[in-house]
Amino acid sequence: MENIFAQSLALAIAGGFVALMVLVLLLNFFSLPANWMLIALAVVWKYMSSSSDQMNIGFFALLIGLAVLGELLEFGLLALKAKRYGSSNSGLFAGLVGAVIGAIMCAPFLFGLGALLGALAGAWLGCYLMELVRGGGHEKAVQAAMGALVGRFLGTVCKCGIGAIILTCIARAIWPDVAPLIPAPGAVGI
Repeated sequence: MENIFAQSLALAIAGGFVALMVLVLLLNFFSLPANWMLIALAVVWKYMSSSSDQMNIGFFALLIGLAVLGELLEFGLLALKAKRYGSSNSGLFAGLVGAVIGAIMCAPFLFGLGALLGALAGAWLGCYLMELVRGGGHEKAVQAAMGALVGRFLGTVCKCGIGAIILTCIARAIWPDVAPLIPAPGAVGI
């Protein structure tokens, strides 16, 4: 009976930890460093669990590489799309700064989802205003700003996707710790 209780407790703790990671993953939509928080949670699990053999240096190097890729995609796609739509370097920089400022200023709204909307609007507005100041005209400024907005959106989507991959890697590494506790179908003595 104690064995079944221990098994159930281990499963509940692992399930709760994975559920917590899913909630942390959603923080990407609030322009927070969710992917890095997932890695921090993996470190916590590594030191909480005595038998997390899969969580070695190579595992954490993979997670860090994925998180860096997510950051590069988030801002790289903004740069790529803004340039493709005709933005200057200063318009691109203003779009990046506008995205950060917009995310910070709008975070308190819509239960935090304002950060995503603020980042998108800030990218658009920053790029638009800089292109106007540079004398590109309204149409050119709108086109460049649209590139910054689309790039920021695609970057956020890619960063969330990479976060899902990170979460999956961590969850897969957690479950082998718990899997031996789950009885096989038809096991005797349970």
